[in-house]
Amino acid sequence: MSDAGNWCLIESDPGVFTELIQKFGVSGVQVEELWSLDKELFQDLNPVYGLIFLFKWTADEEVVGTIVQDSRLESIFFAKQVINNACATQAILSALMNITDPAVKLGPTLQELKEFCSSFDAGMKGLTLSNSDQIRTVHNSFARQTLFEFDAKAATKDDDVFHFVTYVPIKGRLYEIDGLKAGPVDHGAITEGSDWMDTVRPIIEARMQKYTQGEIHFNLMGVIQDRKIKYNEKLKELSSGDLNPEQQAMEAARIEMLLAEEETKRSKWRSENIRRRHNYLPLIMELLRSLASRGELMPIYNKAKEKSAELDKKKKEKKQAA
Repeated sequence: MSDAGNWCLIESDPGVFTELIQKFGVSGVQVEELWSLDKELFQDLNPVYGLIFLFKWTADEEVVGTIVQDSRLESIFFAKQVINNACATQAILSALMNITDPAVKLGPTLQELKEFCSSFDAGMKGLTLSNSDQIRTVHNSFARQTLFEFDAKAATKDDDVFHFVTYVPIKGRLYEIDGLKAGPVDHGAITEGSDWMDTVRPIIEARMQKYTQGEIHFNLMGVIQDRKIKYNEKLKELSSGDLNPEQQAMEAARIEMLLAEEETKRSKWRSENIRRRHNYLPLIMELLRSLASRGELMPIYNKAKEKSAELDKKKKEKKQAA
């Protein structure tokens, strides 16, 4: 893979992904973390445009489904992943670029990129993404401050390597978009008139079950309609509905409460993202100097060293037992 100007690792977090989308200039969508695959949960989130699944990648990852290599590629945005550390951005772009709902606006940056590389093959699309200064700048705006610079190294067999893939419904079929594969993976037809979640749910569940018992390194996020837009539209619809004045007032109060909760959540996300970017290094260095001057630094260091060695030992024992 190419570094293409170096891309940072970013956190799998709905607040990060939602701000990432907004910085790309996209409107009408947000990202929500999903804690279960229960049908009731998805009904509350509809419409769901795509799912982003983070999992522990292994070299022997098998392909379940059929790799698309035919004319369907003309209507599916699929780019090979040629960017180190950028699978998070690639995953969200795989969802955004395949949304057909007119209520979702890609904005100038992504719309121009999509049109520019529409005739390219998957490899060229991947190279186009990796060389987009605008996309790389937005992605790297979520870089965490680090105290030391480390030389990049390839992951070894003992390292945990995590990867994002995207599931999207396109023209009545379910596709898995994974830039490490040769093409989109076709998981079959979505039953006419049914929610596409009913088709994707068993596929994700089966994927999780392949891992050893107790493995919790999974994360699932949904790319959904912007809830503020959704709730405001519902408020407008109330006046033309069949509810009596008392029922309208109760329903309006319920929706306004949901809007307030959404605003509170967005405010929390903004604060968390500011903290992610903040440079805490001067404070850390001052604390270390203060501890050292009082003779407390080395005891803390030795205790942390012992704890780290103990964790490494447990990790090795767990792998040997697996």
